Amino acid sequence: MAENHYDLIVLGAGTGGYVAAIRAAQLGLHTALVEAGKVGGTCLHQGCIPTKALLNTAELLHTLQHLPDYGLKGQDLGLDYPKATARKEKVVDQLYRGVQFLLKKNKVTVYGGYGTLTDPQHMEVKAPDGTVTLLEAEDILIATGSVPREIPGMAFDGARIISSDDVLKKADVPSSIVILGGGAIGVEFASMYNDFGSQVTVVEMLPHILPLDDEEIAGQLTKLMTRRGITIHAGAKFDTDSLRLVDSGIEADVVLADQSRVKVAGDALLVAVGRKAVTEGIGLDKLGVAVERGFITVDDHYRTNVPHVYAIGDVIGGYLLAHVAAAEGMIAVETIARANPELLDRNRVPRVTYTRPEVASVGLSQKEAEDQGYEVKVGTFPFRANGKALILGEADGMVKLVADKKTDALLGAHIIGAHASDLINEMALAKFLEATSWEVAESIHAHPTVSEVLHEAALAVDGRAIHM
Repeated sequence: MAENHYDLIVLGAGTGGYVAAIRAAQLGLHTALVEAGKVGGTCLHQGCIPTKALLNTAELLHTLQHLPDYGLKGQDLGLDYPKATARKEKVVDQLYRGVQFLLKKNKVTVYGGYGTLTDPQHMEVKAPDGTVTLLEAEDILIATGSVPREIPGMAFDGARIISSDDVLKKADVPSSIVILGGGAIGVEFASMYNDFGSQVTVVEMLPHILPLDDEEIAGQLTKLMTRRGITIHAGAKFDTDSLRLVDSGIEADVVLADQSRVKVAGDALLVAVGRKAVTEGIGLDKLGVAVERGFITVDDHYRTNVPHVYAIGDVIGGYLLAHVAAAEGMIAVETIARANPELLDRNRVPRVTYTRPEVASVGLSQKEAEDQGYEVKVGTFPFRANGKALILGEADGMVKLVADKKTDALLGAHIIGAHASDLINEMALAKFLEATSWEVAESIHAHPTVSEVLHEAALAVDGRAIHM
């Protein structure tokens, strides 16, 4: 085999790309991985991992400030932000070295540089020193990811108008911040900055924050965040024309749902209104790869309209989540290797927002289920009635299960509360196994555990909850 000829070239070494490359190698495909930055991509270096490390620091800070509630005495501990960011970098570096090791272990050849498709089976890679290498492969998988979306006329400057990437670069915590966008990214940073002592204002255009989540769960988060002192303007329009950059930061007007106006101000404006797929400059136009609304169009096996060219992850839209990209990558390479993969069902994808408390869901919300014509039955259970949650001092939240009234099929599970990110995986497995709410209820859960909230909510679907 020629030195630069491969069975598969993967363009982009984020979670989707490097997982796909490793899985391809496991399947016996001679694989190359092309990345302009560091392997691990956005999730490892600018997204999931560093942000959750800081959110963990924020949660610990909150706990430390309430030590007397647990019968503990201690000195007044505060935030050392430089040390928190140093710890974040240490975690990232350890995982980065782990990804490098895994790629080497699986004999994936990594090319550092910008990759451009010249035809469906060839790619030019321009290294930082200007050297260009031509690669050839039977198939090419695009996994170039996404970047924070800018609003026209509000370009990121890294100081007063910032992106989620900029947050991770800042050396200090702002005394006040306005966050435009109440989706997962926006509310996570709102939660973090609030715990770090910032005055936080969130502006969301849609009727409630977390617009992709169940409305009742989003309402619970709104109440809890408001109780913490976070100002939330939902169903509101940020007047971009009124934005003023001043010495102290930014000022702007917000038009509320009743058309009244309020002024907002902060040291910085964090724009968290979604992400934009990285599709420019990689040769898609030359090949005629179909792109719709900025995202590459694919079928359920992640094939584009051009033979031999596949795409996965944020670049194809849908759920812009690392674990989704990884699953898509495995399906794509198993398709290439003719391994008959299990296809992705978006109703089985768990989604998590790492606020305090966490929010997690899988499947349909109550409204989505009703809009699709289901006659539903719903079971809810509060964390406040769970013994382990009370022991942990984390009693805020609830579980909501949505089931089909006719078949008892579990349609959706929604959690707001401590450890929701871990609890939701039981519900994701239940969805995969096509379990009914009755079967979840009949599964014995250890006591005392937080997971009992799932058991009780499942019982509540049929009016059988014991501890409520």
